[in-house]
Amino acid sequence: MTIYIASDHAGFELKKQIIAQLISHTAIDVGTFTNESVDYPVYAHKLCEKMKQNKSSCGILICGSGLGMSMVANRYSHIRAALCHCPEFAKLSREHNNANIIVLPARFTTLDNAMESLKYFLETEFEGGRHQRRVDLFL
Repeated sequence: MTIYIASDHAGFELKKQIIAQLISHTAIDVGTFTNESVDYPVYAHKLCEKMKQNKSSCGILICGSGLGMSMVANRYSHIRAALCHCPEFAKLSREHNNANIIVLPARFTTLDNAMESLKYFLETEFEGGRHQRRVDLFL
């Protein structure tokens, strides 16, 4: 599975650490590439456009609070971005909502928490069933 990853300046350091630890996966970094101030919507849009071209991909967005990236990403009809503060949210976002982007709040998480959340996000399958009916109502 292709994993796209992007951050703004506030999430840049966490993004670098996550990429270094994604040993069994290849993450395609779509920016930003420094910790100089940038506008987060630019990078959320880049990631979502990449995912539009690759329907089986997933994404990781990182900004200070996670709120801005979530708001931008969820404007796209093919995206279900979930702001995850803990592994349980990541697991539920996949099981119940079939999320295809995990959004991490760099200023409110640790690397260990982010990696555990990401592990659940990548390994958890969508349950379908009654949840599929609800996901279908997103559109």
